[in-house]
Amino acid sequence: MTTTATRPAPHAEATAPTTLTLAKAITAALHDAMAADEKVLLMGEDIGRLGGVFRVTDGLQAAFGEDRVVDTPLAEASILGTAVGLALRGYRPVCEIQFDGFVYPAFSQIVSQLAKMPARLAGAGTVPVVVRIPYGGGIGAVEHHSESPEAYFAHTAGLRVIAPATPQDAYWMLRQALTQPDPVVVMEPKRRYWDKGAVTAGAASLAEAPALHSARVARPVSAERAAAGGAVTVVAYGPTVRVALDAAQAAAEEGVELEVVDLRSLSPLDTGTVVESAQRTGRVVVVHEAPVFLGMGAEVAARVTEAAFHSLEAPVLRVGGFAVPYPAARVEEHYLPDAERLLDAVDRVLAR
Repeated sequence: MTTTATRPAPHAEATAPTTLTLAKAITAALHDAMAADEKVLLMGEDIGRLGGVFRVTDGLQAAFGEDRVVDTPLAEASILGTAVGLALRGYRPVCEIQFDGFVYPAFSQIVSQLAKMPARLAGAGTVPVVVRIPYGGGIGAVEHHSESPEAYFAHTAGLRVIAPATPQDAYWMLRQALTQPDPVVVMEPKRRYWDKGAVTAGAASLAEAPALHSARVARPVSAERAAAGGAVTVVAYGPTVRVALDAAQAAAEEGVELEVVDLRSLSPLDTGTVVESAQRTGRVVVVHEAPVFLGMGAEVAARVTEAAFHSLEAPVLRVGGFAVPYPAARVEEHYLPDAERLLDAVDRVLAR
């Protein structure tokens, strides 16, 4: 038997900034989106009574009922297939994939159906499905629970792919994703779920939000300092933004300035912001948890080289995971790129 709860009123006005974890910022975004639009519904494994394995959907079934927060069978292909049908009927499904490595049973539905459906419809309809994927390592788990499959989806035409790195962006970007006519894959950095930050919520706060597919300079370097030399652009997204900021703080103590660019969106890619930074500093390092081979860093390096070749003082370097299956938890910190590995790459570009 299903139950339907009274729909809570949405936060129309921007709320005062509140300190939230990244996970709870996502909860707030889902709550506000569901309150504002009765066509938004959630689907996933254990997301209802349990509130999800990371408790991101905690309390939402009680607030909105079992008809809108649906506990599904352990069948990712069915979750996505059902979501495509619901979207074609005018709903806005939000599908939670419990862990990154569990997305592969749904891969065919995402790349063969969801991504291609808008083109098939040729303007006759939309398929506004949002797929939430907790991804990356750092939680003491093993393969299937700690992977970084973002390049698969960024490579797939027809999908928008975003990767928030802060609680505020997690709120804003999910709210924005739920207004798009196209499918959106949200890569959520699970190792950052418990990071805290100030979050301004409410529909009115969205007016302050940067465009969904824009990058941001998370740590700028002055034009004077860049012109003087010894500055490096570090491009990161999702879980490695904090790694880059930690490395920048350590580098500053040695007299080296790192300008940190948070991509935020992986497809489409805001090449302009990255290229402008590269032209200022003349040196670029890209860091992500996924293996370096054919990862997002390769695309960033290619675009920077094409657009800013004559501004570069050194080749673009990439720092990432190794080309091996995700290792056992006891050695995962040796696999994941940290500030030390990033700073080694910084030293190498400065030596050129």
